[in-house]
Amino acid sequence: MGKPIVEAIRAAGVVGAGGAGLPAHVKADATAQTVLVNGASCEPLLMSDPFLMETQADTLVRGLKIMMDCTGAANGIICLKGKHAGAMNSVREAANRLGEGRISAFELGDFYPAGDEQVMVYEVLGKVVPERGIPLQIGAVVSNVESLCNIAHAMEGAPVTHRYLTVGCEVARPMVVRVPVGTLVSDVLAFAGGPTISEYRVVDGGPMMGRVLADASQPVTKTTSGLLVLPPDHNVVARKVMDPAKVRRITNTVCCQCSQCTDLCPRNLLGHSLHPHKLMRVLNGQTLEQPIAKEALLCSECGICEKFACPMGISPREVNALLKKELMGAGMKWEYDGRPLTPSRFREERRIPTSRLVKRLGLAGYEAHPPFAGDFEPAEVCIPLRQHIGAPAVAVVSAGQSVKVGDVIGEIPEKAMGARVHASINGVVTAVENGMVTIKGQGR
Repeated sequence: MGKPIVEAIRAAGVVGAGGAGLPAHVKADATAQTVLVNGASCEPLLMSDPFLMETQADTLVRGLKIMMDCTGAANGIICLKGKHAGAMNSVREAANRLGEGRISAFELGDFYPAGDEQVMVYEVLGKVVPERGIPLQIGAVVSNVESLCNIAHAMEGAPVTHRYLTVGCEVARPMVVRVPVGTLVSDVLAFAGGPTISEYRVVDGGPMMGRVLADASQPVTKTTSGLLVLPPDHNVVARKVMDPAKVRRITNTVCCQCSQCTDLCPRNLLGHSLHPHKLMRVLNGQTLEQPIAKEALLCSECGICEKFACPMGISPREVNALLKKELMGAGMKWEYDGRPLTPSRFREERRIPTSRLVKRLGLAGYEAHPPFAGDFEPAEVCIPLRQHIGAPAVAVVSAGQSVKVGDVIGEIPEKAMGARVHASINGVVTAVENGMVTIKGQGR
């Protein structure tokens, strides 16, 4: 049964909707005891997953059962925050009605980063994922809410062509909206009534781990979870666009080695050998050959050290990211010694409540639960051939060709890990260039 499911997921181009975009058929082609659904809505302000869990719980449970059947998992656990009462009620009802006694809901606390998959595994299963490891090593697979909904649709022959996302902060009409993959960010913002400020930057994703877009001409991808419009001088934006040379200069002169970044680091609190305050010294004149330097490879870049812990206003997260890039460029890898990992006895008391984090970020005025605005149909889409971890898809269409929603426009390269790409609107291909397939809608 597993192989047909894997092939259906592969054919539909399903990727991880909540992270870096690992092709979902890779996770499906594994053996596990438990499938965990990451419905934590970890990042502040992002409300797409709670909306899906509340309104499409049956589809979610169906997708979860498919993943369980494929991996051989005996148990499926939908993990979500108790504060999302409507979503929790819908999930529990659907699990009881359709779960065949194999599916349950787990209530997570309202803290950040509850949605980090290694944190979630420990919260739910009481097991620590090995350093630089994956949940599969302790018998678990973690899947995002929208990914599992897409898997349910894949078994019905429907590929991934649309994306649910949150549009918020400085826009006239904050919303959750469903848009075709490839929709330009500028078009989404216009649909939301446009920015309410003349100068702004757009964060793709959440305020903690999202990236600041160069401009609003970028397309929505399968991994776009939210679009947050903020002033260019907002601290969420300013930290993300800081010049690396400036990061180094500030680090070398300001870090006082107080260790608060380490004390609040979620990975450290799980027992991992990650000490961000010590890594700050690596950037200050030490070499990558120093044993401590490799610890940067353990960082999830959750941002707690940068946006909550550091009293000096500097960025251990950015330092870790710089070091990781240099380490991986040099071919260096983390070597886990197999020692048992013991979570800190201070772990629970050092959790960061989401409400405190939101205030610290200066986002308290943007917390309202936005309504669902329905579907948005743009006049044109620019669909990237690379929206996932692995090799980019190879275009199989050319300019002038008519396409319909769901048609394959990008195929996985032979013998490579990747994901199919499909047309998201009906129309005519107007360009295939710069890793993009541009489609103009019919009658536009």
